Amino acid sequence: MISCAVAIIPMAKPSFIRAEQPLASDLAADCMGGGATSRRRDLVFVVNPRGANGRTGKEWKKLLPFLRSRLRSDCNICESLTSGPCHAIDITREAIREGADAVIAVGGDGTLHEVVNGFFWGGKPVSDHEQSGHTTALGLIPLGTGSDFARTFGWKNDPYEAIERISKGIRSRIDVGVITGESAESHYFINVADVHLSAKAGYYASRYKKFGNLCYVIGALQAFFGHHNKDLRIKVDDGDWEVYSQVTALCIGNAKYFGGGMKITPNAHPSSRNFEVVALQDFKWYDFILKLHKLYNGTHLSVKNVSSKSACTIEVEEIGGSRSIFVQSDGEYLGFLPRKFSNLPSVIEMIS
Repeated sequence: MISCAVAIIPMAKPSFIRAEQPLASDLAADCMGGGATSRRRDLVFVVNPRGANGRTGKEWKKLLPFLRSRLRSDCNICESLTSGPCHAIDITREAIREGADAVIAVGGDGTLHEVVNGFFWGGKPVSDHEQSGHTTALGLIPLGTGSDFARTFGWKNDPYEAIERISKGIRSRIDVGVITGESAESHYFINVADVHLSAKAGYYASRYKKFGNLCYVIGALQAFFGHHNKDLRIKVDDGDWEVYSQVTALCIGNAKYFGGGMKITPNAHPSSRNFEVVALQDFKWYDFILKLHKLYNGTHLSVKNVSSKSACTIEVEEIGGSRSIFVQSDGEYLGFLPRKFSNLPSVIEMIS
């Protein structure tokens, strides 16, 4: 439990919960540092207390005393608990507009995914709308079911180690992917976007998060029932449209891992300024069983019917128009093809 008083301000815009000292009536003046003379870093921690079946909220409460003791001499610490889907997006946008030094996602890849989407609004970074010259960084404390994005950097699933990174405050520029479709709405991803079987498996896995990483196995088994490989039309960068026959899964990696530790796009990195695109074609159910170890350790690119290429943009359409081919990004279901995936190089600063 937090020993200090914790106050909550009800307001129409996303509310922040202050874990350092009682809140004043002005959110910007208090939670974000209090004035132009303050040199303390303003950190907003976005927490999904229901993540990992409530484990995230419990672990966060245990972590807070260490976080406060480690950071409060140099930082204004604000925590904001999400109340439902997409709330983290609104919280992040508000924090950036208020001039936060960093917004830190506390939880799994789902929370990180929402926070990343909160860095954008109206098709461009929120900071571009503000035109203040201030840059808000992205941070991560992994506490959820899956922390696949952290694996690319070699980070352990250790929140205390993450707090040390935040304390040092070292920043680096990273890429983000943006997905567009038939609607004008843009959707952003930081880790891996995927199409067809793997996306369908992720859709089903989300129903079984209470089983931890086993949810990915259950989701994959359920997705296999009634699955059929499909022919797709794919256009990479400014090239011609090509037909990829009998596609089982198509993965667009801004980072390396997905599905609870599967190194699906082993050459991808968020600072490379492009995606790694991996296509699995004409796979049968037994191929996954026989080659599962290769998919997890990242040695599957030499396997028959697996191809890889680098791309800044990739457009994907279904041949046949059944509108039944799943699309997801960072484990979040987005709908069906067609979609265009584009790399936004060095668009966000991340605490690394």
